[in-house]
This record gives sequence, C-alpha cells and structure tokens, in this order.
Amino acid sequence: MKAFIQTYGCQMNEHDSQRMMAVLASVGYEMTADIHEASLILVNTCSVRHNPENKVYSFLGTLHPLKRDNPNLIVGVAGCVAQQAGGAILKRNADVDMVFGPDQFFRLPQMIEAVRGGERVVRTDWAPREPKTQNFIPDQWLEAGHVENRKAYIAITKGCDNFCSFCIVPYTRGREISRRPDNILREAQALIDKGAREIWLLGQNVNSYNADGYGFHELLEAMAQLPLSRLRFTSPHPRDWNNALSDLMAAQSVICNQLHLPLQSGSDRVLELMNRRHGIRDYLEKVAYAKSVNPAIEISTDLIVGFPTETEEDFACTLDVLDQVRYSQVFSFMYSPRPGTRAEKLDDDVPRDVKEERLQQLIALQNRINQEQLENYLGTTQELLIDGAHPRKDHTVSGRTDGFRPVSVTDPALGIGDLVDVRITGYHGHWLEGERLYPLTSSLEKEELSKKKPSSATSSLEKEELSKKKSSSATVRSTIPFGQLGKHRG
Repeated sequence: MKAFIQTYGCQMNEHDSQRMMAVLASVGYEMTADIHEASLILVNTCSVRHNPENKVYSFLGTLHPLKRDNPNLIVGVAGCVAQQAGGAILKRNADVDMVFGPDQFFRLPQMIEAVRGGERVVRTDWAPREPKTQNFIPDQWLEAGHVENRKAYIAITKGCDNFCSFCIVPYTRGREISRRPDNILREAQALIDKGAREIWLLGQNVNSYNADGYGFHELLEAMAQLPLSRLRFTSPHPRDWNNALSDLMAAQSVICNQLHLPLQSGSDRVLELMNRRHGIRDYLEKVAYAKSVNPAIEISTDLIVGFPTETEEDFACTLDVLDQVRYSQVFSFMYSPRPGTRAEKLDDDVPRDVKEERLQQLIALQNRINQEQLENYLGTTQELLIDGAHPRKDHTVSGRTDGFRPVSVTDPALGIGDLVDVRITGYHGHWLEGERLYPLTSSLEKEELSKKKPSSATSSLEKEELSKKKSSSATVRSTIPFGQLGKHRG
C-alpha cells in the first residue's frame, strides 16, 4: 500500500504531515512521490487566507480521474480547512472519503478502516483543552518524529489564545496548550539520535509557551544545552517578545540569528483593529534592542495590505516601518475575510485594485532592500548547513545560513548535513551563491570546528566583534539564576 500527502501552509502543517506519515507507516503504508501509485491520498490544508483554501478545492478536482479509474482509492482532507468546513466538504466533493481536523490524525488507522467498511468519515471534534499543560503527542508516537535532510520539527504548543481579529487559527486549531518541557526534551534527544542537526520549535504563538514553571526563555535555554548544530523557532508574537529573549539569542550560538516577528501593519490604528495588543513604538524598540545585542540577526515578518478601513496614511506607515527595520524577508498578503473572525463583520471596503497596487508597492520596496542586503553579503564568509540538491542547477547543493538566507554551492563533494564555511561570490534572484573555503573534514571534526566559530556575521571583523558581544551577553546572563525569568510569558 502506498500513500501520497499534499501539504499546504505553514511549518506546523508540515510537522502534522510528517506525523501522519509515521502513523501510516505503522499500518503498512509506504510513502510515494508519485500520486498515480497511491491507494491513499491525503490533503493537509491551510485556511489562514482565502487563496490557499481555493488551492485545496482545485487540487481535489484534479483527483476525480484517479478516483474514477480506481474506486478503491481513499481520499482524505485534513487540517484547518477540514476543521472549518467539516462535512460540507463531503457534500461539495463526492470523491472525498474522510475529513478530519488537526486533533485527529493519530486516529488515521481507525478512519481508514471505517472508509473501507463503506463509511464516509468526518472527525472534527476537539481534543480536551484543559489542563493548559498537556502532552498532546501520544507517548507511543513521541520518539517517532521525522528527520529530513538533518532537520526536524517539534510542536511545543498547539492552538492560540490571541484572537487577532483577522485570524482563523483559534477556530481551526483551538485554544492554546503547552507540552511539558521534559516531554519536549525527550523528543528532541530522540530526533538528535536519528541524525537531526537542526531543530525547529513550532507554535502558533511559540513564545507564549508556559508549562511546569518554564516559559519560552527557559525552554530555549534547556534546548541550547543539547548536542545540536542549530536551533530555530517560529513564530513568536511581538507582544510576548522581550529583551531577555534577545539576550539569550545573542549569548547562545546554537540559537540561530533568525527572528520571524510578524507585524501585520505599520499603523497603530490598524493594529488596534486587528487586536494585536502592541504598538509600533514598542515593536521598533524590541527590534532595535535585538539588533544592538546581535548585529548579525536577520528579521523577517508578515504584512497584510488592505485591511478594512486601511487608508493611504496607514499604508504609508507600513512602508515606513519596512524602511526602518529593513527585513530580510517579508511575507505579504492582501487581506481576505475569514469566516467566523471578528474582522469578517467589518466592511471589506478597500477595493481589490487598491490592495493589489499597495501590495506591489510593498514588494518593490522590499526587493530594493533585499538587493542592498545581498550586495552586502558579497565577499563575506557564511556557515551553511547543506539541506538538499539545488532545485534547478545540476551538481549544485543548497543550504541556509545561520540567518536563513538560501545559498547555492556548486561542489560535488558536499552532501546533505554537511556544515561548511563558504565565501559568498554572487547572487541570483534571492539566492546567494558561494564557494567552499575549507576541505571537508570528518563529522566529528566539523562539529568541533563549528563550536569554535561565531555563528553568522557579515565580515571577519564583525565576526570578531560579534563574538565579543556574545561573550559579554553570556556573562551577564550567567549571573541570573535559572528560572528567574519564568514570570515572562515569552
């Protein structure tokens, strides 16, 4: 038996798809990249915006010939669209056999058996959200996490309590719960034992983590003690970000110099309508501090244009913040109402052509900023974790810098999982290009070498200065007793 999973959306959806792969493997399924070979097709969906939701229904339409030719083919819809629409999906598409939400994928074997018995299955009931601390990964699956290209994901929280007015996540993922820290650390060690060199901590609002006296700061501190090359996390909420977290990032070289800090709008008036519960001044102060203690940090963000009542003045404020912060990457979207959210009740009064024009202005400004940043990388030394073959170039591998910049290197000696220094020689589009500086050494030697080097800076001189700054930050942090910062929610 072979299964094919099509995944839309965020890293949390990718994590859920990987968990589904493990569950399917336990009942005899083998994964395939060829959809025509599959006897089971799952679509893991995203409904955070209208466009990804449309893609789901378009994809389902393409499955009709496969279902017609193979009536025993099982088609399932999982994730946020499934949670949101439920049984309506079965009414809309006769080829779909089962619909299940994010809390139900560990029950896949039972759902598949029900479909084989002639049922059309809908499972969108919630798992309990009390107590707020609970290990939502069943114990038998805890050490069955997936490692791909030496990287792995760990979900530390599930759901969200923020209820931003535009966001459907609390309605499709439920209220927030956090896993116990020892449970997370056990999973992390199991992933490391499987070969993971980079781990991502995931949550809809990752820095509101709170369990057994650990806040996000304490969890990061504990994770940083594990034998990892790199530690990343996404996505934090600006309201819960604090300077102590910036200090920790600067002090711990294993924590990557990458911070995705969603802004959504540069206008205080619009942020209030969005129920973001922070202001622009507060946001910019936190960003400025993060850059002051860690000059190599790369900051990315999410932005929405055309939110209800957004004026030209509001939009100009967003461009101004973009120019001040100079993000490394911006995920920008036109506003689309989501069912059941508070913003859906507002008049979507910004015309589509105005939204499109504002989006293009934003993209053009970010492209100019990115071009200048890419130029600044030329001639610098960057450490890469090689994570795959280049998608378009032969004999070329790709990897990410500490700050998450993609880099291609034409070098047949490099393989997935290699941690190497490269000199940046050029760029093409948003990709940097580099050449390897040092001969490949053994895995052990590379690990020892990586521990001695600063994680990511833009020049040799800046590397030296950053190393001094990180040492200084580490000295300051060592005077604070472990756990003292537990009162911070991020």
